[in-house]
Amino acid sequence: MRIKPVGRLRTCYPDKFGVPRQPGLVADAWGELVFEREWQPELALEGIEEFSHLWLIFGFHKNTNQVYRPKVHPPRLKGGSIGVFATRSPHRPNALGLSLVKLERREGARLWVSGPDLVDGTPIYDVKPYLPMVESKPEARAGWAGYAQALRAEVEWSEQALAGLDAWLRRSPRAGERLKSLIEDSVALDPRPLVYRGFEGEKDAKYRQVHAIRIEDGDVHFEFLEPGRARIVKVLPQYAKLE
Repeated sequence: MRIKPVGRLRTCYPDKFGVPRQPGLVADAWGELVFEREWQPELALEGIEEFSHLWLIFGFHKNTNQVYRPKVHPPRLKGGSIGVFATRSPHRPNALGLSLVKLERREGARLWVSGPDLVDGTPIYDVKPYLPMVESKPEARAGWAGYAQALRAEVEWSEQALAGLDAWLRRSPRAGERLKSLIEDSVALDPRPLVYRGFEGEKDAKYRQVHAIRIEDGDVHFEFLEPGRARIVKVLPQYAKLE
């Protein structure tokens, strides 16, 4: 079967590093789905405004892994392995994913959504409405993911980081509090790979781990002072002007 994207999703995450590992974890994350004209979106999207949430079927277009492995290492298992079909890992036989997002509004051939866990430019292959009367199962079991819930770290700001945020907001005042909470929630989920953990609070600059993620048009530098406690070191709004 050959499939073609119906559109591409613009998001606030230009790079893979820092993207939430599941949808809805960062409520202020945004996405703009732009449909290809060949699918006649002015007709194909009729009635979609009546739904609050949508399923996005997408492609892991940044996945460079060319070798199939039947077992993978989800970050929340802290080094443990489990079958690939028992996970949502991007490293799978067919690089397809499923993401549940909230529909904020429609603007012609574009859909604005919140809570995506996708990198900017992700190809979207289909859109389906979420039906709570048949798809919401409170009694469902979550397997290993149920007892390996991601913990949110406490996040604090340095004076330098707050100054950078103020400069960013002066350039893009519409972002407001949404931008601050977007940054905090993205860092609170601890996007660091396992290999970089365990150096929290190092006094020696040689071993101090400061990481950076790109959010919208800026760089956010952060460090973990201890497990469960992070500090945003500085914020650099240095990329293209927000649209």
